Amino acid sequence: MKKDLEKRLDDVYENYQKGNISRRDFVKFIGISGAAMGLMAGPFGLVQNALAGKKSITCHSWGGSTSEALRKFAFDPFTKATGIKVIDAAFTGMDAFLTQVKASYPPGGEFNIAHLSAVYDYARYTDLGFGVVLDESKIPNLKNVMAKMTDTLRGITKGTLSAVPYDLGQTGIAYNADKISKAKAEKLGASLLFDKSLKGKLGSWGGDFRTNMWYAALHTGQSPNNIKDLGAVWNALKEQRGLIKKYWASGSELMSLLANGDIYATVAWSGRVAALQKQGHSIGYLSPDGTYSWMEYMYVLKGTDLDVAQKLLNFMLEPSAAIAVAKGQNYPTSLDPTKVPMPDEVKKLPAFDPTGKLDGYLFADPVYWNSHQLDWTEKWDRIMAGK
Repeated sequence: MKKDLEKRLDDVYENYQKGNISRRDFVKFIGISGAAMGLMAGPFGLVQNALAGKKSITCHSWGGSTSEALRKFAFDPFTKATGIKVIDAAFTGMDAFLTQVKASYPPGGEFNIAHLSAVYDYARYTDLGFGVVLDESKIPNLKNVMAKMTDTLRGITKGTLSAVPYDLGQTGIAYNADKISKAKAEKLGASLLFDKSLKGKLGSWGGDFRTNMWYAALHTGQSPNNIKDLGAVWNALKEQRGLIKKYWASGSELMSLLANGDIYATVAWSGRVAALQKQGHSIGYLSPDGTYSWMEYMYVLKGTDLDVAQKLLNFMLEPSAAIAVAKGQNYPTSLDPTKVPMPDEVKKLPAFDPTGKLDGYLFADPVYWNSHQLDWTEKWDRIMAGK
């Protein structure tokens, strides 16, 4: 019986390390089986060693090509250089991951680094008390990160950082360059997404109210971070619904719709556009002034060994690692191209800014958008459903 329990514990611990089960469930299992095995005895028992995790750190990211790039060009080289194992795990979704963090014991304690996207999530995790204060002297490569990115995060955490910006993306506008001329796309800007001549050939991301409201705001001549005429935004989205061929739900569906010519224009993640262009598809990319821009950053959760985390983050910001990951996942690195020379493959990526200043790149105001999330999500869901 003891051998069976030991094998079961090994299996459970392996899944715990991979992020497949929560710390709470792991501790529950220990509580049930511990008495039979004597695991809880002594201050240096298996449980304490397992929970300590001194030689490993976990990073949750997006899976797919992103996780592959991080593993190949950052995590594995870091482990080889330091002996510290980096356990990579994939999100099941942003809201689902936040729920897991809230349910962990202690809250946030079993999670280490999260590859989060958008400034409003930085504010959400910080407001919930999951952040840390990084010792920037231990992350010297931060000096090469674009100032607008670090300044934006510092503004939320009162001058400190709980994360390091790692890559830059946009939800811009993709269009079929064989069906829509560059001149027309640039003339219409955000209004291309509301062009009645494209009825039945337009797409949008159904899963995010912000993106849809953002471009409706630009279309109606308003600031997305300070919408004065909500009625105009909702009316524009209601009219647009009659023009939409498909509200896509995933990056793969977005790429399929564009590649197959099912839609001619849509909001689109810049990295997915880059992937289509690399595959040889005639897809243009439009980023009008005020384009919905976002940074992805490595957020360190409270309870994490900061010495290990800071060592990993600094390693990940080494130009050789950051640039290789950027090429692997099709999103420009957060490193300032005026400080760190970039190869042509990165310079050609949609959302790349050769100036490093990010002028015209607009990030979502977290206070503004988070304060309206429930009401506006419900309203958007009704519009998308045609109600």
